[in-house]
Amino acid sequence: MEGACEGSLACSTCHVILEDEIYDKLEEPTDEENDMLDLAPGLTETSRLGCQVIMSKDLDGMVVTLPNATRNVQSERFAERPSHQQQPQPSAQPQPQ
Repeated sequence: MEGACEGSLACSTCHVILEDEIYDKLEEPTDEENDMLDLAPGLTETSRLGCQVIMSKDLDGMVVTLPNATRNVQSERFAERPSHQQQPQPSAQPQPQ
């Protein structure tokens, strides 16, 4: 699972789908988390950002489902900017003497 923003609530790459009983054990998602979940493909009623799920003994043995797709907006923006694409470097040629 990708976590592009490292838990800072700036993406939805760690989107997971939880079982109902696990989802119900968690605190409600914050507005910031819901905003990021709105960007996640395959959103369900029990979707959460994995980085916001605080592990506890109550969650021991939980099973999460990863959606079929993820969307990394930062990566897409990077790819759209041709100026950031690496250009092949010329190989060093020995100089004739």
